[in-house]
Amino acid sequence: MSKKTLLQEAETYKSYLTETRHYLHSHPEIGFDLTETTAFVKKELISMGYEPTACGKSGITVLAGGQKTGKVFLIRGDMDALPITEESDVDFKSQNGNMHACGHDMHTTMLLGAAKLLKLHEDEILGTVKLMFQPAEEIFEGSKDMLQAGLLEHPRVDAALMIHVMAGMPLPEGTAIVCNGGVSAPAADYFTIKIQGKGCHGSMPNTGVDPVNIAAHIITALQEINARELSLSDEAVLTIGTIHGGNAANVIPDIVKLGGTIRTYDEDVRNFLKNRMSEIVTHTAATFRGEAKVTFGSGCPTLINDAALSQCVVTYLKDLLGTGKAFTAGELNAMSGDKKASKTAGSEDFAYVSHKVPSIMLALAAGQPENGYCFPQHHPKVKFNEDVLPVGSAIYAYTAIEWLRNHK
Repeated sequence: MSKKTLLQEAETYKSYLTETRHYLHSHPEIGFDLTETTAFVKKELISMGYEPTACGKSGITVLAGGQKTGKVFLIRGDMDALPITEESDVDFKSQNGNMHACGHDMHTTMLLGAAKLLKLHEDEILGTVKLMFQPAEEIFEGSKDMLQAGLLEHPRVDAALMIHVMAGMPLPEGTAIVCNGGVSAPAADYFTIKIQGKGCHGSMPNTGVDPVNIAAHIITALQEINARELSLSDEAVLTIGTIHGGNAANVIPDIVKLGGTIRTYDEDVRNFLKNRMSEIVTHTAATFRGEAKVTFGSGCPTLINDAALSQCVVTYLKDLLGTGKAFTAGELNAMSGDKKASKTAGSEDFAYVSHKVPSIMLALAAGQPENGYCFPQHHPKVKFNEDVLPVGSAIYAYTAIEWLRNHK
């Protein structure tokens, strides 16, 4: 199998990939509730000759190769959408109040394309490729759920790859940017703060305990962690995104609830921040005669990229796509005068996999602003250039085959 042959074969699937993406895009589902999506993916995989296996609440895995002894390489595509009403001008847009605003329909489609390529070249695979179709990435729960269900076992996975399409990037469509070794995406934690006061009439605050006042002090106090307790190098963000409390202007309520998120690039900083939040919330409320507790919900750790795998993958992709279409993040930044490898501010629950096996994340440019792809991920008007679908399929398949060939 030559790289040119694989790209040409992927291009022959373009109509299939486009139709597949249109179906997935117009039928978006969220979280683990992917009834139509998983049924569609299973049907497609079975038609290719695979035997899909359920993994966790609604994940799917299949194996390609396995005919020859070797290692196991995992490739991941996430399937879930966001609870966003679509406002794009595509003629296949969603009508159900959900939207594939992060490109997961593109990822699932490309992984199905890779499944076709891998099946076509199955006798050339020196080992096994495990395909991971994942739910619930947007709520940071799907990857963890599949891991708990045995994703990395039977057979045991040796290395893993994920692709994320990016709209609004000032790079030619189909350009691949491979993360350098180290952390590329922050840990994320969602939290809720419940403040218990004592309701009373607004004209008699002395007879109650005001949770609105406590909330104001907690919000201010939490920002002091970044300002006075973390060093210049401790990159972290603490955001309060929701405040709910009260129903009448002349009544002090019993309860106020705050909701927010923290993002950190270091696990020690993450733990410190969470501990200090709990202390500040509890003691600030007590200062004003109330009670409060912070509860941490869904989240994910930092995404760690393996340095050796990064070098392998960028070498493979320069071979596959050409030196002008594949870069490490560090190489791309150096070309613009910035010598540091970039990090994304968006978290990614593939991070759970990256803490278990050597892993790599790469971005695939899927729409330049000057070509009409002006909106970023999670925007109700975001669009992605479907010309990258065959490229993404080829990247998945070629990287897996080459890594296995070079790591017998």
